[in-house]
Amino acid sequence: MDLFEKLLTNRGPLGSHSHYAHGYFTFPKLEGEIAPRMKFRGKEVLTWSLNNYLGLANHPEVRKADAEAAAEWGMAYPMGARIMSGNTNYHEKLEAELAEFVQKPDALLLNFGYQGVVSIIDALVDRHDVIVYDAESHACIIDGLRLHQGKRFVYAHNDMASLEKQLERATRWAENTGGAILVITEGVFGMSGNLGSLDKVVALKEKFNFRLFVDDAHGFGTMGKTGAGTGEHLNCQDGIDVYFSTFAKSMASIGAFVAADEQVVEYLRYNMRSQIFAKSLPMPLVIGALKRLELLRTKPELKDQLWTVVDALQSGLREKGFNIGTTTSPVTPVFLNGQIPDATQLTLDLRENFNIFCSIVVYPVVPKDVIMLRLIPTAAHTLDDVKETIDAFEKIAQKLDKGLYSKSPVTA
Repeated sequence: MDLFEKLLTNRGPLGSHSHYAHGYFTFPKLEGEIAPRMKFRGKEVLTWSLNNYLGLANHPEVRKADAEAAAEWGMAYPMGARIMSGNTNYHEKLEAELAEFVQKPDALLLNFGYQGVVSIIDALVDRHDVIVYDAESHACIIDGLRLHQGKRFVYAHNDMASLEKQLERATRWAENTGGAILVITEGVFGMSGNLGSLDKVVALKEKFNFRLFVDDAHGFGTMGKTGAGTGEHLNCQDGIDVYFSTFAKSMASIGAFVAADEQVVEYLRYNMRSQIFAKSLPMPLVIGALKRLELLRTKPELKDQLWTVVDALQSGLREKGFNIGTTTSPVTPVFLNGQIPDATQLTLDLRENFNIFCSIVVYPVVPKDVIMLRLIPTAAHTLDDVKETIDAFEKIAQKLDKGLYSKSPVTA
């Protein structure tokens, strides 16, 4: 078979729906200033789909810093990979400040979060080593695991008995190969909003010899007393050996970092292929990240406002009888019973008639006959936004219960 013919015959689990989903359910275009209310297909919608947790995307100090840095440096400087010609004092300053903020000795700046996680895993382990990872790990972790030439074991999500069993298997395997064990989990799981049981994982170090790598993309800036992340929130930051976060969430930008002991960071600096062979992060993004990190440190009211909105949204949904799972983070899933046609019509109704834009998740990400609406509250939302959304959700839930979405298509 011709390669392209095969691709057109089997378009993949998402691509198979592109003929009707593209531009609306997939690849939608939100236009205007990044804010709780934006334009979708020409009309204003209240959006809950942006990971702009602290509202920094359009913070005036951030916009000013970004603009001034772009005017002074342009988007090209520095040219080349950092190891060759792309290093600057600003890059190193950002690394030092990130390390201090997350309470680690050193940090390494990365170009992208997804690429960074894949490359960290690739650099840390070899074919003799064993990886043990949470079953609900993000796709970037799974893709990193695919590069691993050694053994890997998966444990049931946040199940410490399952983790202990897999660590026993991993220990036996590592003893035979002369390798080591790396445990990988997340600080905040981006779909369910569950926190990784980091304190319990760390406690298992008393019984097993392993190192812990935590992807805290959704926890950085939102969790912990200072915003240093889920490890700070659970009082176990010291037990995290390799700490990662992206700038794409609380920092509302591009880039990422990994923090650890100096020797580990030094090793990664000289062995992470995604950084060695890629152009350095442009200067405006670095200077912009310094400003964002400054606001994380000096304006705790941003995180306080985020949690005011989170608490109002989650408590309000629970009071109205909605199932939001066991989230203890800003990520707010709403679970409903229905099939994919119901989900399609429900989403149309929300967007077209209630002007509410949120992400929708169906099988195979969630079980069959389950619809998950995923809400991301931010510091930029208001309590009026929360009330409007809960009122709309009550109405669409009543329609769903009556089977109205299955009986007839919804029109705007």
